[in-house]
Parts: sequence; C-alpha cells; structure tokens
Amino acid sequence: MTAHKRSGRETFWMVFTGITGVLILIGVYMSLIWAPTALNLPTVNEQLAQRVFYFHVSAGWVGYVAFGVTAVASVLYLIKRSRRFDNLAVSSAEIGVVFTAANLVSGSIWARPTWNTWWTWDDPRLTLAAIVLMVYIAYLMLRNAIDDPERKARLASIYGIVGFISVPLSFVSVRIWRTIHPAVIGTASASSQGGFDMSGNMVITLLFSIFTFSLLYFVLLHYRLCLEDQRVELEEYKMAVMADS
Repeated sequence: MTAHKRSGRETFWMVFTGITGVLILIGVYMSLIWAPTALNLPTVNEQLAQRVFYFHVSAGWVGYVAFGVTAVASVLYLIKRSRRFDNLAVSSAEIGVVFTAANLVSGSIWARPTWNTWWTWDDPRLTLAAIVLMVYIAYLMLRNAIDDPERKARLASIYGIVGFISVPLSFVSVRIWRTIHPAVIGTASASSQGGFDMSGNMVITLLFSIFTFSLLYFVLLHYRLCLEDQRVELEEYKMAVMADS
C-alpha cells in the first residue's frame, strides 16, 4: 500500500470514528432523555431501570454479530488457510466478549428492580447468556495456550465454529423455554417479567442505538485488526532474528 493510500485510509477511519462517537452521544441522549418512560411498569425504579434496555439489547446484538463473524472467518480460514481470516476471527471474538459482558452487566442492572435479584441461574436465558460468554473466553484462552501459529489457528477455527452453536440457543431460549426474561422480538414465555409496551419513539431509539453500536463494532474491529497485524509482524520479525542468530 502506497503512503498516499495509507494516509487516505487513516483519514477515513479517523472521520468515521469521530462520526460514530457523535452518533453514540446522540443515542445516549435518546435512551436516557428523549425516549418516553414505560408507564405500564409498576414502580418508578423499574421505569428508570428500563432505560438500560436500549444499551442492553444493543450490546447483546453486537455480541451476536461479533461471534457470527468469528464463525464465518473460522470457516474461511479452514478453506483458504489465510492468516487474515484467523486475525479477523480472534479480533471479532475479543470484541464480542466485551459486548457480551456489557450485556450481562446491564441486564443485571435492569433485573434488580424488576425481578428483585441481580441474577438467577434458574432462568434458561440468563444461564445460556453466561455460557456464551464463557465459551468465547475459553476460545481466547485456547489461543493463548498454543504457541504454534498454524496449529493455534486451525484448532481455534474449529472451536469458533462449534462454539457458535451457543449463540442461536441463547437467542431462541426466551421463545422455547419457560423464562422470566422478556422478548424484544416475537412472543415471550408466559412467565416473563419486566416486559413493556414500546411506543414509536421507543422503537426509533432502540433501532438507532443498535445502529450506533454496530458502527462502534466496525470501528473497534478495524483498530483491533491493525493491532493484530502489528503483532503478527513483530512475531515474524522475532522468529527471523532467532533464525539468523
């Protein structure tokens, strides 16, 4: 890549990052202030905690997308044996872990006034969400435990494909099992608690929040890939120096 093209690419990502930051601030304003209060919820604390919903759903969405990208990149690596697909897989998995953790934390904040508990292992959706997070933490631990780059990429790719099974299970759990977790899309279990009627402005706020979080994912993925490329270059340089010595 020429210096001119590199400079143009860096400028694009700087502008894109800035725009994303502004849109996220707008999304925060919409979620905390502009969106109407869910008046059908019985207590003020539940109504206030409901505003976490926009961040909770958006973080969960990005986690699902990130792990989906990891699975696709893993398949492509096994087919093409190209290092760039392995780099994409691990970079996306790391971002997915961060956003899934944010999803669980925000969910606990929302759950406390709604369910009178921060967490319950008896609920299928909560348990599966925690399993998804642990599956991908284990994916990253597996990568760190293997030194050989080719073996690491191959085994991690297989794991990344198999591990993705946990993601759709988590998504459909509120529809196929008895759970207290409300459903955003479709019909939830009859035992769900904390559901609320969404007005038009609420839907707009949710979609805008998901959109801005998606942009943030692409920004983070770009910079994480840049770091991974630099790490690989440094690793190859060290191996070359060791071979010459």
